[in-house]
Amino acid sequence: MESLIFFYILLFLVAFLYSSVGHGGASGYLALMALFSITPDVMKPTALLLNLFVSLTSFIQFYRGKHFNWKIFLPFAITSVPMAFVGGLISVDDYVYKKILGLLLIIPIVRFLFFGNVKVEEIKKSNFIFSLIIGAAIGFLSGLIGIGGGIILSPILLLLKWADMKKTAAISAIFIFVNSLSGLAGQLQKGINFNADMYAYVAVAFVGGLCGAYFGSLKLNQNFLKYLLAIVLIIASYKLLFTSA
Repeated sequence: MESLIFFYILLFLVAFLYSSVGHGGASGYLALMALFSITPDVMKPTALLLNLFVSLTSFIQFYRGKHFNWKIFLPFAITSVPMAFVGGLISVDDYVYKKILGLLLIIPIVRFLFFGNVKVEEIKKSNFIFSLIIGAAIGFLSGLIGIGGGIILSPILLLLKWADMKKTAAISAIFIFVNSLSGLAGQLQKGINFNADMYAYVAVAFVGGLCGAYFGSLKLNQNFLKYLLAIVLIIASYKLLFTSA
């Protein structure tokens, strides 16, 4: 019982922090489920479903703040959505799945430790063809592993200087939503296993996402939570990569 309560507390914090920067939180949810030894066939659809609620909530808040840019978002979505569906159709061996997830968790770790407050002084024009290629690659991984892809897209947008922090958050949020929906649709074709506690997961994540999106659209220092989440992700990544659990 105590471990379940601890899980819900961490789930709330993950949803809060990820949504505050425009992410659905799938990599965080997957990390938590890996730590609590939930099987991959449950992890993937669960993370995508939680993504839908949290990322949409986050997007609405950032959209209201007039931070969204359609021209940057659309090229990514054109290729990512169909590729997320394809990725969702593919079943990956549990061992391989855990190793890929363990490697992918390094991205949000770096994101939260080193890209917390990136200031983009001069915005550059996005490249349409390059965006299509990036979208296809991220979309496929999204469906295959059960992530929304925003945690990969956001550092790319910032490093290429195509958007500032707020616009990146808005673009990432809706990018995650459409990819999660597509990936989930792909997984539905081969059957989905949901945990019996799914409704509680969704409720906790939704409340956390709502709070995070609200405060994230304002000015809020969340360095402590970012470091805490980075520690959770590091532990989960280590467990997935270097243990048999």
